[in-house]
Amino acid sequence: MFQLPFPVRDANPGSGTENLGDLPEWDLSDLYSGEDAPELGRDLDWLEGECAAFATDYEGKLADLDAAGFLNCVLRNEKINNVAGRIMSFAGLRYYQLTTDAGRAKFMSDAQEKITNFTTPLVFFTLELNRLEDDHLLAMFEENPDLARYKPVFDRIRAMKPYQLSDELEKFLHDLGVVGDAWERMFDETIAGLEFEVNGETHNIEGTLNFMTDPKRENREAAAHELASVFGSNIKTFARVHNTQAKEKEIIDRWRGMETAQMGRHLSNQVEPEVVEALRDAVVKAYPKLSHRYYELKRKWLGLDVMQVWDRNAPLPMEDTRIVDWASAEKTVMDAYTAFDPRMGELAAPFFSKGWIDAGVKPGKAPGAFAHPTVTNVHPYVMLNYLGKPRDVMTLAHELGHGVHQVLAAEQGEMLSSTPLTLAETASVFGEMLTFRKMLDGARDDAQRKVLLAGKVEDMINTVVRQIAFYDFECKLHAARREGELTPDDINALWMSVQAESLGPAFEFMDGYETFWAYIPHFVHSPFYVYAYAFGDGLVNALYAVYAEGGDGFEEKYFDMLKAGGSKHHKELLAPFGLDASDPAFWDKGLSMISGFIDELEAMEG
Repeated sequence: MFQLPFPVRDANPGSGTENLGDLPEWDLSDLYSGEDAPELGRDLDWLEGECAAFATDYEGKLADLDAAGFLNCVLRNEKINNVAGRIMSFAGLRYYQLTTDAGRAKFMSDAQEKITNFTTPLVFFTLELNRLEDDHLLAMFEENPDLARYKPVFDRIRAMKPYQLSDELEKFLHDLGVVGDAWERMFDETIAGLEFEVNGETHNIEGTLNFMTDPKRENREAAAHELASVFGSNIKTFARVHNTQAKEKEIIDRWRGMETAQMGRHLSNQVEPEVVEALRDAVVKAYPKLSHRYYELKRKWLGLDVMQVWDRNAPLPMEDTRIVDWASAEKTVMDAYTAFDPRMGELAAPFFSKGWIDAGVKPGKAPGAFAHPTVTNVHPYVMLNYLGKPRDVMTLAHELGHGVHQVLAAEQGEMLSSTPLTLAETASVFGEMLTFRKMLDGARDDAQRKVLLAGKVEDMINTVVRQIAFYDFECKLHAARREGELTPDDINALWMSVQAESLGPAFEFMDGYETFWAYIPHFVHSPFYVYAYAFGDGLVNALYAVYAEGGDGFEEKYFDMLKAGGSKHHKELLAPFGLDASDPAFWDKGLSMISGFIDELEAMEG
């Protein structure tokens, strides 16, 4: 199914694509030639018929199938996922190209509704699968190697077995899901409808948050106070949404017998609770040598006695203001990828030449950047809002890494290709690191090297420290909600308890900052999603440290890891590199790379 991946990495600034060269646009005809393409109509008709036939052929009968029959059932299910995914990818990508087009919005909404209706009868599949005995499944795997290939998929589904309710209750919860979605929509619509007055002009939330990176301090300050004022005026609504969502989650978790509020997310991420706790503890312990130390440097660079929250994302005074045209960005990333391994360059090349990237900033286009894998028999599409900033080059490297990963994993097929969130950032962050190192090696002088290093450290702190602080906030919020209704002041206090700890003594916190939890969508849409960012960054830093040590055969092992898609657990994937995420020292290895960059920045000051 089509879903816009988190994160959208940047606010969508105003149009400004002059002097950037010829920016590529998507050619979506590899999916369908248009809304009225006969193939699209045929696929919708096929999907409706096949979903009904699948339910007729298999509902109540999974336990009676032999290995060959069960494999056929799985392959039919995979084909349904493929066709539905192709339709929704086409509808979704067209919509994100021009979100203001009512026709495209209606087409996507109608397609989603049809596919939801078609696939509702398939709810039985996972419920019945989880009722099969382990011995029965193992015997079928031994009998049929083609079926055994899907064992990782069954393991993922069956991880929910201890928490599964009766068929009737599961269908009830499936139907009731639209009510929870309504609270998410209320949050989205409230956020989208907010208006902020900055310097006498009215802005939406994206435009206002964009001021937080403005070179002029007075603009950042004005935007921060206006954000606080508007959030404060709407805080009861945001508190109601969080209270309701957290309570709904607590009820469902209690009925399912989930041990903690985080358990559902750990299961979907295929990661053990103790691994996440090892990551969390390592990062929190490292706050003083990471964020506290870096922000003290930034305070000096900005010439301030104390930093305010509106200075956190301020451009550095020595910021690189040059514009990087598209051809230069392409060359930088392609050179970095090819230098690592020529095969990596070959996999990345078609994105630039075949209409797989939509790069320009255009009115109505969705903000940010993402790579969407579509389906395994087509290819991924990358979306950017490219303005020629050096950081935009890093975003290109990041999203292209996702694209390369998705191309390599596609050979696993529809059900085994997609990786859990914790591993999904591996190739993207690694590609970014390759490009960063290439840019660092090519720095003209110490000043440019300092800018590159500081920008990288700032990104890493936002990805690792900030997201773990978010995770701690969510853990506290859900634990407190189990004891009763939370007032806005209660939630504000939880927010401030993690912010001061993570940002450190260089900061002073203005009145009103305590409400800034209100606009972060992950808390509402995907509870506990945020730690996956820190997991991915830490994993890649540890992986890159192994690569930098120059061991034999790294490239081959790396390609094997990407090709595996979602067919292997993180323990299996990391073992060839001598790494183990359940070892606390693993996370220290990754975090020491960040502190090493800060060491170098501090040495430059001396």
